[in-house]
Amino acid sequence: MKNKRIIITGGSGGIGVSLAKKLIENGAEVLLVDLDEGQLKETADSLNSDNVHIFEADVSDEKAVKAYVDYAVEKMGGIDIFYNNAGIEGKVAPLEEYPMDVFHKLIDVNLKGVYYGLRYAFPIMKKNDSGGSIVITSSVAGMVGTPNVLPYVTSKHAVIGMMKSAAMEGAEHKVRVNTVNPSPVDNRMMRSLEEGFAPGQAEGAKQGFEQAIPMKRYANNEEVANVMYFLGSDESSFVTGTINAVDGGMTAG
Repeated sequence: MKNKRIIITGGSGGIGVSLAKKLIENGAEVLLVDLDEGQLKETADSLNSDNVHIFEADVSDEKAVKAYVDYAVEKMGGIDIFYNNAGIEGKVAPLEEYPMDVFHKLIDVNLKGVYYGLRYAFPIMKKNDSGGSIVITSSVAGMVGTPNVLPYVTSKHAVIGMMKSAAMEGAEHKVRVNTVNPSPVDNRMMRSLEEGFAPGQAEGAKQGFEQAIPMKRYANNEEVANVMYFLGSDESSFVTGTINAVDGGMTAG
């Protein structure tokens, strides 16, 4: 990763922070993109490196996406690896009762945000002699169905289709594209979903989710970041168009 120029969207979230730490420790230059400038600054301070840059942006805003890509090129001179990671969980509700404003926001962030990132980073990366790597964060929810979170499941299925098409377009330019598909991860997003599935009984919901995982526990942020790191690195130079479950065996059955 030494001297690699990297963007991470959702850069101040749990997985994003763990990934950034590992990248910085291994010599990369990283641009963290997220909604909250305060959290971005806290994250950058915690990483304590001159190789960390931050950019406040809403990935559902196409102009903002173009702006962070332009800033990456201006600040770092190009893009070698793009972690298209930002996403939101939405609400837990039956499909016919799902709040439409939440539906539209989720699709804007999880689907359009990923597409905008591809649209503007892809042509920059195609110019690299050695190509590059794009890792899109999907989910086990992109591989199976789950009741009462239909919009989230839809968005995570959709980005797998994006990944496969982009991988085929990128292959001749040595731009690899893959997804990482975590099971429940022990972070803020799952606290929100646990409460949504079992209001007032979130701990019981957590135990239920854990029982659905053969390894009987959630992933942690570092375990997901480790797989993302590999997919971004030159060690995965012949890996493209793949779905990479980090799920303790959850989708094996």
